[in-house]
Amino acid sequence: MLRRISVLLIAAAAMGLAVESGCNRASAGGGFTMPPPVVTTAPVVTQDVPAYLDEIGKTTATEVVNIVPQVSGKIVGRDFEDGTDLHTGQELFAIDPRPYQAALDQAQALLEQNQAQLVNAKANFTRIASELPSKAVSQQDYDNGKSAVDVADANVKAAQAAIETASLNLEYCTIKSPIDGRAGQRLVDAGNIVNANSTSLLSIQKLVPIYVDFTVAENDLGQVRENLAKGPLKVLVESPDDPGRNIEGEVTFLDNSVQDGTGTIRLRATVPNKNRQLWPGQFVHVRLVLYTMRDAKLIPANAVQVGQAGSYVFVIHADNTAEQRNVTTGQRQGDEIVALDGLKEGETIVHTGQLMVISGGPVTVLASAPQAAQGAAK
Repeated sequence: MLRRISVLLIAAAAMGLAVESGCNRASAGGGFTMPPPVVTTAPVVTQDVPAYLDEIGKTTATEVVNIVPQVSGKIVGRDFEDGTDLHTGQELFAIDPRPYQAALDQAQALLEQNQAQLVNAKANFTRIASELPSKAVSQQDYDNGKSAVDVADANVKAAQAAIETASLNLEYCTIKSPIDGRAGQRLVDAGNIVNANSTSLLSIQKLVPIYVDFTVAENDLGQVRENLAKGPLKVLVESPDDPGRNIEGEVTFLDNSVQDGTGTIRLRATVPNKNRQLWPGQFVHVRLVLYTMRDAKLIPANAVQVGQAGSYVFVIHADNTAEQRNVTTGQRQGDEIVALDGLKEGETIVHTGQLMVISGGPVTVLASAPQAAQGAAK
């Protein structure tokens, strides 16, 4: 049994020597080696890019008017369609004018009566005043005549005021649009009885321009105020139904206090909205541009890798060898990202194919990816 074990050990040792000898021969003869990894590259470019805050906002009409009648009565006419564009002064509803026309006629008749009484009182006072020096009338008669003139004059003025009120009420029977805007759904039809200052008839909203309300964190308030003091801040608004299309506007309002509980402060931007891309009540993406970073270094965002020491990229040298270099990244600009340090303009980095790249090792450059500078927000 011992003899058999010894034979097996000798045979195993002989096989080990044979394998080692074969490996040495393969190494000596330049055996199989892995080819360099194939990569695509991109240049480091410089460009002016915005520093920004991304927030969620909500659109709201710049003017909202709730149409309420100023006189009571029956609706006898409607001169618009729901959801149509309205213009200032355009007729909307008509209230039955007959009671108010009658009130105006009555006020005019009362004015004529009071004017006649005033003429008579003045004539009577003139006669009394002429006879006072001769003592044909008493001082009491004189005072009574003068008082009658004053009362008649006051009655005339009251009648004139009543005519103005009646005329105004008659004018209120025709309800007109006070603004340019878009009509909502009407709330009454012809034949309905409406009450003054209480019955809602219609809501009108002005869509051009339009407001976008949003908030920023309290920690960002300092830089918002600092840059707002230099001039209006631009915003880029993107609606969810039209992604990729930014609509420009500018900040026109900064609230005077931080909101309790949320730690945010409210801002409002005004957007021209000439083509009505935005509609009141929409939630939108808002990019608040604080300032412009001059000569920022841009690289493709997917060129950046993350390791134990942080973010890094592979820089390609002239001899097609790769160098792993740590970088500090800033904000994204479309498909690109700002490299705050670690890179120089004109250097070439690995864009895709980083998986098999080793720092100091060779690479095969397949193609250079075009720098998508136009993807950066401006």
